[in-house]
Amino acid sequence: MTSSSAPSRKALSKIACNRLQKELVEWQVNPPVGFKHKVTDNLQKWIIEVNGAPGTLYANETFQLQVDFPEHYPMEAPQVIFLHPAPLHPHIYSNGHICLDILYDSWSPAMTVSSICISILSMLSSSTMKQRPADNDRYVKNCKNGRSPKETRWWFHDDKV
Repeated sequence: MTSSSAPSRKALSKIACNRLQKELVEWQVNPPVGFKHKVTDNLQKWIIEVNGAPGTLYANETFQLQVDFPEHYPMEAPQVIFLHPAPLHPHIYSNGHICLDILYDSWSPAMTVSSICISILSMLSSSTMKQRPADNDRYVKNCKNGRSPKETRWWFHDDKV
């Protein structure tokens, strides 16, 4: 039993390995502004440093994302969470789970780690308030025992934050 919220993982498929190696090379050549990949020997789990954009509520703040890739990436979305401490944001729970449609229902195999990062930075940058989602305590309590955010039935209703 693990204490993290990472899903139980099977080895990456050949397609997933090839795609991730290609994305990693692209990242090294042209990383998205405001992000830094922390190099490890684990292709299936990436740790990414996120720097808040200048002129936003999160300017001069740094956070870490953990990206866990499933066996059939990119046909299946990766699990993306903020490591502790997660930013205070109306769509980010205190356990690091992120309510963002592209990570779940709106995922497309054309998306990349870079495009995910840019979407998350855009979400952070457009926020006008630093606060947890209204249902944070209830949601986090229901996520005990390492439940993945991919097991949640998200309700995407607020695109103004």
